[in-house]
Amino acid sequence: MKKHTCRDIFVIGFALFSMFFGAGNVIFPPYLGLGCGAQWFLGFVCYYAADIGLALLALFAILRIGSTEGITRRIGSLPSKLMMSAIVLCIGPMLAIPRTAATTYEMSISPLVSGFSSVLFSVLFFLLIMVLCLKESAVVDIVGKFLTPALLIGLLVLIVMGIVRPIGPVPDRVLVDNVAVTGIEAGYQTMDVLAAMVFGIIILKSARDKGYSEKKDQFRVVAGSGIVAGAVLLVVYLGLTYLGVTTSRFFDLAVPRTFLLTAIVRNLLGNSGIILFAVIVALACVTTAIALVSSAASYFSDLSKGRISYSKLVVIICVFSAAVSNFGLDQIVSIASPILNVVYPPTLVLIVLAFFDKYIQNDWLFRLTALGAMVTSILGVISDFGVEIPFLQYLPFSSLGFGWVLPAVICGLAGMLIGNSRKITEANRLPKV
Repeated sequence: MKKHTCRDIFVIGFALFSMFFGAGNVIFPPYLGLGCGAQWFLGFVCYYAADIGLALLALFAILRIGSTEGITRRIGSLPSKLMMSAIVLCIGPMLAIPRTAATTYEMSISPLVSGFSSVLFSVLFFLLIMVLCLKESAVVDIVGKFLTPALLIGLLVLIVMGIVRPIGPVPDRVLVDNVAVTGIEAGYQTMDVLAAMVFGIIILKSARDKGYSEKKDQFRVVAGSGIVAGAVLLVVYLGLTYLGVTTSRFFDLAVPRTFLLTAIVRNLLGNSGIILFAVIVALACVTTAIALVSSAASYFSDLSKGRISYSKLVVIICVFSAAVSNFGLDQIVSIASPILNVVYPPTLVLIVLAFFDKYIQNDWLFRLTALGAMVTSILGVISDFGVEIPFLQYLPFSSLGFGWVLPAVICGLAGMLIGNSRKITEANRLPKV
């Protein structure tokens, strides 16, 4: 092992924290606290489990398999590429990357510079991201050594002030119908599970670049980094959720997420605190945008087998994301919800199955389990748009947003039977010696 292992774990861990802590991680915890009210801690636990808990699970699955693509490969070459491409597009130029720019504009620029052009801002924002991403090997160090400490200090100042001088008391009321489901859905919206699928690309690369060539050494460094990132995020999320709880006397769920955050900062730190908040949000979104652009460009460059270079893809992704970011934060969030509800379940299924990859020889189990989860999720989204599908409400765990679990299990068992019967058929066809 290298002498600087501990230092490398913390550098990569803080980089991983700032990659995860982006646009959604700023806006969702306070709004979650506001809605959950008296039951805020239960909502927080569900949020953290659905966000960082599952994201770290994905990261450990990648470490076990050895690559991000290894998690999806068992469903077949073409389906695997399609699924990974869908995941990268979701946490890339279609949704998550534009959201970083939209959030920065609405919460950092608009409160300080009235009338500043959103189009001009998106151009300047993604020019900065482009410059920082073009040197691929330096991404983790730029984020971990320089941007993260500033981001973390700003967040801790805000949280400590909110604990020392709370805006209001913890209320007796609860504004949401189901605290657990609300927490889980907020965790989904951060997209961190999907992000972990591609953050693994640059985190593993960073460990290798630092000289950790042995798999056990890579596991130790990346696993340690994941624990560091998870611990820091636990403190930050808990603090931001509590800040939202203390505003329940003044707001209800009709308040825009961005306005709620701005009001919290103004109450705790005064008008001058808006500047600090603007810096916090900008740093959070810039660090995440760097990680997402770099990861997406690396993936599609590898997918094209080098025919499209990493640098060209960085430029393409930044230009496309700049255009999408002008739809606005609320519009991007509303578009993301149904897409994520379809993509998440089959991804989670394959992440869990990846831990048993060496013991399951039947590819049909992987294929049909993922298919069962995806089809049920698609039906759930259709139902959310007003089409009645009665049986969905009778599925176990449907009230928690996990109605797809039983269909996935049933389809997985069917896949196991199909695979076993095919093996028997093929064995019978072999000539007897």
